Amino acid sequence: MSKMAQSVLPFQLQATEEAMTAQAGLTLFGEYLYGIQFPRWVEQEMPKPGSGHAYAAIQQVLPLVLMLTGGGRSLEDVRMIHADPVLRRLLHLDALPSTDATGDWLRRTGAGAGLEGLSRVNQRVVARRLRKLGRHTHTLDMDATQILAEKRTAEWTYKGERGYMPMVGHLAEAGVVIHDDFRAGNIAPASDHLAFLQACEARLPQGHRIGAVRADSASYQAALFNTCEETGKTFAIGGRLDAPTLEAIAAIPDAAWTNYADCAVAETVHSMEKTTKAFRLIVVRYPHQGELLEEGQPRYHVIASNRSGRKEEVLVWYRSRGEHSENGIKELKIGFGMERMPCGQESANAAFFRMGVIAHNLFVLFKHSALGEDWQRHRVATVRWRFFQIPGRLIHHAGTWVLKISTSCHDLFTAVRARSATAAHDPTC
Repeated sequence: MSKMAQSVLPFQLQATEEAMTAQAGLTLFGEYLYGIQFPRWVEQEMPKPGSGHAYAAIQQVLPLVLMLTGGGRSLEDVRMIHADPVLRRLLHLDALPSTDATGDWLRRTGAGAGLEGLSRVNQRVVARRLRKLGRHTHTLDMDATQILAEKRTAEWTYKGERGYMPMVGHLAEAGVVIHDDFRAGNIAPASDHLAFLQACEARLPQGHRIGAVRADSASYQAALFNTCEETGKTFAIGGRLDAPTLEAIAAIPDAAWTNYADCAVAETVHSMEKTTKAFRLIVVRYPHQGELLEEGQPRYHVIASNRSGRKEEVLVWYRSRGEHSENGIKELKIGFGMERMPCGQESANAAFFRMGVIAHNLFVLFKHSALGEDWQRHRVATVRWRFFQIPGRLIHHAGTWVLKISTSCHDLFTAVRARSATAAHDPTC
């Protein structure tokens, strides 16, 4: 019998003691974080460790940010940071906590003052993004999203699965999350939307304000509408097809409908029992095909708004929240590993989710400040594949550490480092 083949393709494997990394580009992201003083923000905003032997907050936060930005999905993936000698050497990750220690830190952080400390860290990240953007009035897109958790302590959501239902507030023009409210799965998606709006605005830098609000039908609440009117905010909120709304739609004359290829659009004036002012009700009518190809009743979608302009323009503006909020949440959950929670305690998962928000916002900063114009349309998954996951070898030469990369990547890396250096000295970058 012939000797069994040891490989499919004719090449050999050899081990090496050289310091190598599969994520040379991630070191440049870490360098950018040092340049903008992110470690100092964490040190200033987070509670100090309880003893001299405990890890400082940045020793917990930085590995988590690198792991989530690099594509990790769970606490166990922090071990990939531990196992990368190049990242550890160049980013001064001398002492790294174990995954068990990180889990304990998340539990303490979520249950104590650390959660609000992480919120203040995120405020500083957002403030830097807004300085670069150069605008002071912002559009808030807010939405609740389901996060799965395979833990018996997690509550059942209205979708019939165990998990959580956090609220997420995006600043549309800036592309960052201003605030998150991590909620148990059995909390109704429509709960406390006005309080969440006010919490988002309170976290903006001084001199900034929420000028417009967009949300789905969970925000169809008189108190929220009244507050927007009182504070001069434009709103477009998905409506509900309750009996008064259906009566208002039925009263729209046929001549008021504008027909398009896939729908018809009309508008009327509407109000709720407790609203102080009437609002526009933009109505979208879709043809509905019933059983056996018989034409059935039309389907409707309604948007409540106080925005001026043509009804079609209001509809387009409302629908653009899909890019800023719905796709933004998808990026947070899929791009940064927030689709499942790793811990058995809600408080620990609240801290983990906020770490995901911070990692997301830091990536937005890095993309707009350090990467070139051609990179702005890319999600984090593409940037990982094309930039973060470039291999490198670390050598020590003439008293200096040298990160060796492919010639084809050298110009890109050099340009990114130059922009990071500029950003380190210019807070508007």
